[in-house]
Amino acid sequence: MKALIAYFSAEGNTARVAEEAAAALGADLFEIRPEKPYTPADIKYTNPLARCNREKIGGKDVPVVGRIKDFDDYDFILIGFPIWYAAAPNVVNTFCKAYNWYGKKIAAFATSGGSGIGKTADKLRPFLSGGNLAGAKLVHSGSELVAWAREAEAL
Repeated sequence: MKALIAYFSAEGNTARVAEEAAAALGADLFEIRPEKPYTPADIKYTNPLARCNREKIGGKDVPVVGRIKDFDDYDFILIGFPIWYAAAPNVVNTFCKAYNWYGKKIAAFATSGGSGIGKTADKLRPFLSGGNLAGAKLVHSGSELVAWAREAEAL
């Protein structure tokens, strides 16, 4: 089974977890990057006017840089992100809308300094039409992600 870890990382935590897991699983990596990179001020959620808040509240798509080459070749895809408003950031949703997920086995993972996973899987599912989303799990390390990947892949 060919695996891919696609991730968005605002401060490097999700990237670290994704990179550690990819090395252990032999999975390919794709960084989900917004066309306009986020600054520290953009992700300061305590500021009601911060970009992350405006995007989430406004339901805005966030254009993504690049595309996954040979997406159809992947059987199992892990999608990672930090939790924003108890869900994936809009840039992740925009990324997901750009692909045909039909027949793909998918598992989501999130990193967070304080939020739980909540209904993240339910909120992400509409953007993965045709795919089989095993669920979402909060992880703090590459080894936790490897364990979740093996569990989700077997579902």
